[in-house]
Amino acid sequence: MALIDLLRDALGDIVLTDAATIESARADRSGFVAAERALAVVYATSIDEVQATLRFATEHGIAVVPRGAGTGLAGGAIGSDGCIVLDVSRMDRVLEIDAENELAVVEPGVINDALNSAVLPHGLWFAPDPASKAISSIGGNIATNAGGLLCAKYGVTREAVLGLAVVLADGRLIRTGHRTVKGVTGYDLTALFTGSEGTLGVIVEATVRLRPIPEGEPVTLGVFFGDVAAAAGGAASVTAARLRPAVMELIDPVALAMIRAHLGEGAFVGTPLEATAAATAAAATTAAVRTAASSSPTTPDRATDAAAPAFLLVQFDGTAAAAEAASALPVLEAAGGEARLAPDAAAGERLLAIRRSFHAAVAAGGEVLIEDVSVPRSRMSDMFREIARISERHGLAIPTVAHAGDGNLHPNFVYTGDSVPDAVWAAADELFRTALELGGTLTGEHGVGLLKRRWLAAELGDDSYELQRAVKHVFDPQGILNPGKVFAD
Repeated sequence: MALIDLLRDALGDIVLTDAATIESARADRSGFVAAERALAVVYATSIDEVQATLRFATEHGIAVVPRGAGTGLAGGAIGSDGCIVLDVSRMDRVLEIDAENELAVVEPGVINDALNSAVLPHGLWFAPDPASKAISSIGGNIATNAGGLLCAKYGVTREAVLGLAVVLADGRLIRTGHRTVKGVTGYDLTALFTGSEGTLGVIVEATVRLRPIPEGEPVTLGVFFGDVAAAAGGAASVTAARLRPAVMELIDPVALAMIRAHLGEGAFVGTPLEATAAATAAAATTAAVRTAASSSPTTPDRATDAAAPAFLLVQFDGTAAAAEAASALPVLEAAGGEARLAPDAAAGERLLAIRRSFHAAVAAGGEVLIEDVSVPRSRMSDMFREIARISERHGLAIPTVAHAGDGNLHPNFVYTGDSVPDAVWAAADELFRTALELGGTLTGEHGVGLLKRRWLAAELGDDSYELQRAVKHVFDPQGILNPGKVFAD
């Protein structure tokens, strides 16, 4: 009997092999499309079905690629040749809300915004806030240790995960962590699975920490700087002043121009972006023209416009929001910024919506390689200067936004065609190595996946790299869990 028939006999109608389903598993939001195709996609709806899938895979030596909403940005959930894609997006129930202990128990397919809608009546919220929160799932957030706009104040996903239920490669179910505020028994396997990108086990349930919704209305500042490096320096000066905004987002001139072109001027009415200075408007127009001219990755163009004005969005929340914003104003102005207060909370939320539209705006211009590096906050200005030089050397548009509160930059490469051009990879290589030279890291929140595995050993060092490979072997001795992801061999 053929292998696919055995799989259907074991699992039933949750096994799909039609062309459209198989094709959908070849890509994620990174823009990377696998050359190979999976054997089948299994849509699990229960822990039992996940266990049965992994037992079958272990028995027959078949690779398994765990997948959730498919919103990853590093190629970590893309199907490999002849594998089973184990899709847990239909495991989407909020199993428990314990308002007294400020926690929830969820299945991995629960969408971020859906969890927040469920806990809102209790005056609580789930703090991890990726830009894709309307479409990304909790399981995927945990698998990549996702971040987002609120990380500088509220931390990345790891800080919000109390415990997990995980199915191992051989089908065994284990539970890690605790429901208590404190808990230090044994090794912290919860933290180990968080960010493991499906290489150690399949997350089937999570106990997550909730927070009280901050009191009062947030207060938002829009700040223009003469160039993007100055804006990065201004952001660093805010944290150096011991202020902790809930959100501090930097939009470089090319990114801002692309957002304007995508949303139209009407999206900026009633926000600090409505009355931009003439120089800013002119620079944005120039950047838009240059970006449009850069549809070919080899166009000789310094499209980062390093000397054009840049925009910094700073939002404070909680009862002290107004006082903290007032304290931030002179700090930002001393750093060379022209600061404006959003007229109300609604205008501040519109600014956040504008920032969240960045990926859609960039994608409107072609295929996109979305990158993610982090550097110490004090080195952000240096990183932006280097991005400008890389853009100049390679003749590429590199629109960049940054979670400036934690030094996490997202340089993007726009290109045409079915695969990432060599010129883009050469520029990305320089970008990654520059981040490491500045004391930073290859990825602040997207993960390694397929796209960054070739650079992982350069960051970790040989000994740490081999130790991590050895850890994977302990959990997955046959090497069937997400093979080819994270590690280069």
